[in-house]
Amino acid sequence: MVGSLTISPSLQSKLDHLPAQPGCYLMKNGRGEILYVGKALVLADRVRSYFSKAGDQTPKTSVLVGQVADLETIVTRSELEALILESNLVKRHKPRFNVVLRDDKQYPYLRLPIKEAFPRLSIVRRVQKDGALYYGPYVPTNALRETLKVIRKVFPLATCEIAIDGSAERACIEFEIKRCMAPCTGNQSREDYHRIVKQVRQFLEGRDTELLNGLRADMQIAADRERFEEAARLRDRIVKIERTLEKQRVTQTASTDQDVIGLARQGTAVDLQMLFVRGGLLIGRKDFFWPAGAEASDEELVRAAIEQFYNKDGLPPKELLLPTALGEAALIEAWLSEKKGEPVRILAPERGGKHQLLLLAGENAAAAVADHLRDEETDRLAATELKRLFRLEKAPRRIEGFDISNTMGDQSVASLVVWEDGQAKKADYRKFRIQTVQGANDFASMQEAVVRRYGEASGEHSRTTENLPLPDLILIDGGLGQLAAAVEGLRQVGRTGIPIIGLAKARGEKQERLFLPGRKNPIVLQTSSPVTHLLQRIRDEAHRFAIAYHRKLRGKALLASRLDRIAGVGKVRRSRLLRTFGSLERIAQASDDALRTAAGVDAKTAAAIRTALA
Repeated sequence: MVGSLTISPSLQSKLDHLPAQPGCYLMKNGRGEILYVGKALVLADRVRSYFSKAGDQTPKTSVLVGQVADLETIVTRSELEALILESNLVKRHKPRFNVVLRDDKQYPYLRLPIKEAFPRLSIVRRVQKDGALYYGPYVPTNALRETLKVIRKVFPLATCEIAIDGSAERACIEFEIKRCMAPCTGNQSREDYHRIVKQVRQFLEGRDTELLNGLRADMQIAADRERFEEAARLRDRIVKIERTLEKQRVTQTASTDQDVIGLARQGTAVDLQMLFVRGGLLIGRKDFFWPAGAEASDEELVRAAIEQFYNKDGLPPKELLLPTALGEAALIEAWLSEKKGEPVRILAPERGGKHQLLLLAGENAAAAVADHLRDEETDRLAATELKRLFRLEKAPRRIEGFDISNTMGDQSVASLVVWEDGQAKKADYRKFRIQTVQGANDFASMQEAVVRRYGEASGEHSRTTENLPLPDLILIDGGLGQLAAAVEGLRQVGRTGIPIIGLAKARGEKQERLFLPGRKNPIVLQTSSPVTHLLQRIRDEAHRFAIAYHRKLRGKALLASRLDRIAGVGKVRRSRLLRTFGSLERIAQASDDALRTAAGVDAKTAAAIRTALA
């Protein structure tokens, strides 16, 4: 017994024999569930401190220690290795007492392989040490789309995937609209192409003064030589760049890439904002929200955000601006520097331009936490109203939505989306290729999807959903027919106890109608009702997810069918061609050498491909 804590003999034995080395410790409850993951320079000292100072702990730590029944330790060679291991373990296990980011996506970057003869920009989600330049992260992804849109309008860089060797017989439409200067046909030299690459780099790195001065000089030279069309194109390029920079510029400190963290609290809720500033341009931001983060200190939240966010394959900036000092700043700097391959600084500025950036991040966090709380209250009211409307035992926390998508019965698919505690839970989304239904039969397709989702875990139809919890409510996109099919699916697998509803609009009407099993007349929902807004969001998300999957399958089928008709192109070659070039148009434009490299195609088959795809 330590203080008021009762410690089992087996746990006491582990406490008595802890290693005096750096590493990670995993605290577990009686069921073997991992409650908390931590790291330490000296494991023995750190872990024993939890139990020797039981009366001095925070309420959260006291609750944690009271539930600990077992310990596991992992020794590392250094505290830096322990930091990396801790981050990986938290990401994998998501322990209840750790501050965990509800986010496991890979973030998009722009990749520019400057060592290639004719570099082209591409979107990637993994940063590798391959000699290419990476720009980002672009969060949300619409920031990336906007950046690419500007680049493609302003800088005539090639966007195709064909091998560029100057031997192509004709240029594509991008040359006709002046979005590319056709280096594939020999119309543009490598040196001239790399001048454009240099300008793209200047734009992405925030070196706008250098970029604009160079373009103005080129414009003046073109005008002096009476190449007025070229001068006009350069003038238009300058104007577009200036407008873009004016909208995105947030700081005059254009020489350093920075990530800026802001925090805001409201009641028990906490929001953390990360602003991504590259070369003085705000290229995106990321929001993290904890509805019950009051017990965590600012330092704990910021540290967790840094460790878990940069644990992905992302690229840290040169500077990280924080609203609070970190006790382990030097250790985290060493980790980020090793990851980036050059020095990374962590700063908590209290004045000057960098402090102003922190204030901006804090203002964004304050606005975001207020928005989250409003959304939570709206969803709470909607769940309470759903409980009343359908006489449920409890307000639904987890709602699952279904939709069907096909084209005249072809490539029929179903989607499953999940709303949990007022948020989309994308890790639980599932998609199904309909297997047992021929032709356009949405009713039978819906029944199959429901059977496959809710069948017994050991059953043939449930392999992709066996680890998902059952919902409190099922929402079907459709009226009485789709709802009846879904109800039959539930009956078939013995899940009739799960509440289920259908949502649809009558043709030409604005109001949504709710359909209930066994009731012919629907409930007409008011457009301003929180219930309407919640169910519409779930239904629309199911519709989006189903259509996206259907389009993907349909596109693959169309590509494959046209290639299948070409003599000499079998399944293996077809796959290689599609994987290498991505589209029929790019395959048709590829040179003989490119086709031979990609799929072993000889000159006769290459000619047949171009003829078939012309």
